[in-house]
Amino acid sequence: MNRTQAPHRRAWATLRRSLRWRLVTVFLLLALGLAVTFIGGVQTVVATGWRAAARPLLADYVDRLAQEVGSPPSEERARALTQRLPITLRITGPQVQWQSHPDLAPRPHLERWRGRDEMQGLLERRTADGHRLEFGLSVLAWERRPRMAWFTLGVLLALTALAYLYVRRLLRPLDDIRAGALRFGAGAFDPPIPVRHAHRPDELGQLAATINTMGSDIRQMLDAKRALLLALSHELRSPLTRARLNAELLPEVPETEPQRQALLRDLGEMARVITDLLESERLAAPHAALHREPVDLAALARDVIVELGDRHPGAGAIRVQAPPTLPALPLDRARMRLLLRNLLDNSLRHSEPGTPPPELHLRWQDEQLEITVRDHGPGVPPEHLAQLAQAFYRPDSARQRATGGVGLGLYLCRLVAQAHGGSLELRNAQPGLEARVVLPVPPGTAAG
Repeated sequence: MNRTQAPHRRAWATLRRSLRWRLVTVFLLLALGLAVTFIGGVQTVVATGWRAAARPLLADYVDRLAQEVGSPPSEERARALTQRLPITLRITGPQVQWQSHPDLAPRPHLERWRGRDEMQGLLERRTADGHRLEFGLSVLAWERRPRMAWFTLGVLLALTALAYLYVRRLLRPLDDIRAGALRFGAGAFDPPIPVRHAHRPDELGQLAATINTMGSDIRQMLDAKRALLLALSHELRSPLTRARLNAELLPEVPETEPQRQALLRDLGEMARVITDLLESERLAAPHAALHREPVDLAALARDVIVELGDRHPGAGAIRVQAPPTLPALPLDRARMRLLLRNLLDNSLRHSEPGTPPPELHLRWQDEQLEITVRDHGPGVPPEHLAQLAQAFYRPDSARQRATGGVGLGLYLCRLVAQAHGGSLELRNAQPGLEARVVLPVPPGTAAG
């Protein structure tokens, strides 16, 4: 949320996004509507029976008050009357000019009442000697008690807070469902979403149970897929090995040598795909085993570049930048070789002729290893970056079949990084794609 927005805009944005606050607002508006409807109905009922009952009683009461004041009016009796009763009295006439509350301003609503036809003459009386008595209801006592208004406001705020807390408690399972859905989407199906009142669940509890069942079904399907991939990979390795052996035993004659080399390349590519599949399933297992040992990462990177030279003639131009004080770190040598090979192979396959060679940067700072590989190719459309490190994902604009690969290289890099407790980040470097791997290394484990 933008902090520079006006407070009312931020409040409106929060109200639109929060189901809790919307429910509380609906409850408050409903309560207000019910109160207004009830009060309006009561006022209508009172107004309907006013002429038949209350108006004659009030007229008789005002007559008795006027008799008690006397004619000509007595200021002493009028003063005693206004002190005993919560009323106001103003006397005007030829002999007496008196007002019980001279500092009390006339109330607009009383003035409006006096202007109505039905109230004419109800609160006013004239004596035989020509004096006019104007009676009214004293609201001075109400004005001197403002604490009641604050108390009412406090009760209203307390009720609002209680309503919000109750709604928040009711909707708390939605937070658990959201967190569980995020876990399921990341492939972590344990623990399941907690179900409130599992013996008698409400609608949200039933929803959580349904999502748990869906997660269990998805987990079973993924396990079945992994088992199928492992079985197929194991079954294909033996015939591929025999086919490669038979291809290598073919006579090396000029007429068939190009076909023989092409067959060996295809068989080697198929063997690498099967090896990557097996390795991806091992790394995706809940307890991926790592064989940590002190690894000189800069030397390992140079070895990988030499190996890539057989497939990519431009691999020797890759620039490796590493500090001379980079220590030997406790890493899985085989998995780190796989990570570097895939990152560099990906950058070489997507580098364009005439552009600078890929770059490899190794940094060690604050007990954290950072590996950055950048090419200067066309990059990847932004909408594909989030899925680029998923298995078998190849955006058409960046991963054509002619470039090789089946979409397992960056996926394996992500698994290797996660197995070491780190992460893989991909971004467009404009030009080119930059892959950044961050691996935490516990303090005191670096070997000099």
